[in-house]
Amino acid sequence: MAQPEYLRIAADLRRRISEGEWEPGGQIPTLPALCTEYGVSEAPVRGALRMLTAEGLIEGRARADTRVRPRPPVHRMAADRYRSKPGPPSTPFTRDQGIGWSEYRLDKRFERVQADAELAALFECEVGERLLARHFVFHDTGQPTQMSTSYVRWADVAGTPVADPIHEPWPGGTRAQMASLGIRVTTITESFTVGMPTEVEATTLRIGSGVPVLRYTRRHIADTGRVVEVAHPIVRRGDTTVVDFRIELDG
Repeated sequence: MAQPEYLRIAADLRRRISEGEWEPGGQIPTLPALCTEYGVSEAPVRGALRMLTAEGLIEGRARADTRVRPRPPVHRMAADRYRSKPGPPSTPFTRDQGIGWSEYRLDKRFERVQADAELAALFECEVGERLLARHFVFHDTGQPTQMSTSYVRWADVAGTPVADPIHEPWPGGTRAQMASLGIRVTTITESFTVGMPTEVEATTLRIGSGVPVLRYTRRHIADTGRVVEVAHPIVRRGDTTVVDFRIELDG
């Protein structure tokens, strides 16, 4: 079966973009010019442009002034990013991004909630336990790069600076917050999945609906074995995120 024209055109434009025929920010040919070049009507060209827009490769109007979208740099998430490190104020996010404290901005919204069945399983607690939900959007030099909802137990944070959003961002991140409460975190777990973004995720992260996202669930676990924080989910654009693991083997 012959490939639909819009898929053929999209594949060729995608190739030409990846090979650098048009630089990031560069204008691609107009709709009439593409119709002439590919020998087709407007409909398949419009379909191809819509597809590339959803993939986050181009931006602008379909008829004119359509440009190659600047691609954000790839960021590597190292397995040791939660370790405490000397030096200027930082968090795992700023270390992931390789940015300074002044380049970091955090949108935040706090609310008290009760653990549903899913959160109760992650916390290993009873359904209905009171939690503090902390909704975050992380910005790297003005660009929204990561979003998350982090839950902590209300019994741990009530009446403390950790429960007040005015203190965010907190140097050292969640582990340092727990330490300020006398809670020693000794284990952090993460589990990853990949999928297409929801409408909210695509809008918040300013990505096309065709750009996959990396979602992961993180848990901070105290030396007593008690789960003291659950971030569920943390969301990043998947096409520019690399997760690095180093595994030491015996023998």
